[in-house]
Amino acid sequence: MDSGFASHRPQRLRHPPYATALVSLLCLFAFAVYSGLSPLMQQALIDIGGMRPSAVAGLFQGSAAHDRATAWSLLTALFLHASWLHLLGNLLYFWVFGVKVEQELGWFGTLLVFLAGGALANLIVALRLPGLDTPIIGASGAISAVVGAYLGLFPRRHIGLFLPLGLYLQFARVPALFVIGSWFTLQLLYTAFGPINAAVAWWTHLAGFVLGISFALAARGIALVRQQKGAAVR
Repeated sequence: MDSGFASHRPQRLRHPPYATALVSLLCLFAFAVYSGLSPLMQQALIDIGGMRPSAVAGLFQGSAAHDRATAWSLLTALFLHASWLHLLGNLLYFWVFGVKVEQELGWFGTLLVFLAGGALANLIVALRLPGLDTPIIGASGAISAVVGAYLGLFPRRHIGLFLPLGLYLQFARVPALFVIGSWFTLQLLYTAFGPINAAVAWWTHLAGFVLGISFALAARGIALVRQQKGAAVR
């Protein structure tokens, strides 16, 4: 059985991954716009759309200028990327885990995990590093939330991987708990012992991951309660 969650509810109809595709297209569009700008305008776009921790932290002190724009930056920063490597790496993880999450939670639930998880992860980073005045961009926190939601929804599922064995690659199905747990442990170690300039990335990953698991566990609990109520009515 792939997931305890799936056993508590009727199997969803398989549909195209609308939310996963929409988020990906928005990220690609934003990067295309960014790439077509001059270096000066690129920095201006990052300054406007990026999340500045010091400004967000200032919201709680009533000292941040342009409060509405600062609050919106928790979301707009998720769609901005400064390099193809950064963007494609995030989208790769998003498609590997996001499609399965969307099959369980639907397009709205997946958007909620991505947007709320990413925004809250950015907020946590701002509160942890309130003195940082450099804009933060990228979907890492949101993608980490999706990865966490995947683990919460499918704790016993296996993931197909190609493992290097000498000169050959061997395909193997590895428990998702092991793969994602290893990734999470690395983030934790880098957060605790990594270089100072890595603090933002690691805190974003950790916060998003924990939030994603929390969303998934809440969804499982709601589904179980509904199933029990339905059984009681029958």
